[in-house]
Amino acid sequence: MHSFSDILDPAGWSAMLAAAWVDMGRAEFWTALAKIVWINILLSGDNAVVIAMACRGLPARQRVWGMVLGAGVAVVLRILFTGVVASLMLLPYLKIVGGVLLFYVAAKLLVPDDSDRNETEAVQHLWRAVRIVALADIIMSLDNVIAIAAAADGRFALLAIGLALSIPLIVAGAALIMSLLDRFPILVWAGAALLGWIVGEVIATDPVIAGTLHAAYDAGTVTVVDYVAAAVGAVLVLTVGGLWRRAKRPQESPV
Repeated sequence: MHSFSDILDPAGWSAMLAAAWVDMGRAEFWTALAKIVWINILLSGDNAVVIAMACRGLPARQRVWGMVLGAGVAVVLRILFTGVVASLMLLPYLKIVGGVLLFYVAAKLLVPDDSDRNETEAVQHLWRAVRIVALADIIMSLDNVIAIAAAADGRFALLAIGLALSIPLIVAGAALIMSLLDRFPILVWAGAALLGWIVGEVIATDPVIAGTLHAAYDAGTVTVVDYVAAAVGAVLVLTVGGLWRRAKRPQESPV
């Protein structure tokens, strides 16, 4: 896989596109492309939940923009991260910091926004939703891009094309989830619990924590600890988010 500097080098793009053009005449290219799209769909369920929850409070005409921009940012970040993810995964404490940030995002999604806002405030809210999606995807995609990078087998242009093609499918998934959230508001809490579960998993698999656990316990015990950490993360997100929601509610009801 190309280095991060190669990815940002405009001169390298023409060579990668030329190589991709040649590859298009081979069956292996289309097989790898299908793998990348399919893997991204399978691994983007949590991202679709984040996009749906972050955009559910937007005005109706801005929801589509929120979903498209959110999915686009998620895909761009995955493309950029693929060049550096292997080294990032080995950095100690990175997942702990990411887990804490994702915890904030998950709890914040349970807090309703003010319903009355002018056009400027609505635009600001749109970009706030996109920032939430971007932050969550940065944290949750560290593991996912490894599988996608393996399918690309070092062909960066193929990776970019495959992920770009998956944007409409991610948006469709987010739209479906958003319609369910509107119809069944209780699912908002289920989505927050899912993100909390991911928080626990992210923190428990940090190299520092995972290394300590594997040194002290057998593999079965470590697996149990990972599940417990995930469950604790889900409970904490629901608890903190619920208290945060209750604290803000009086401010939203004018007397």
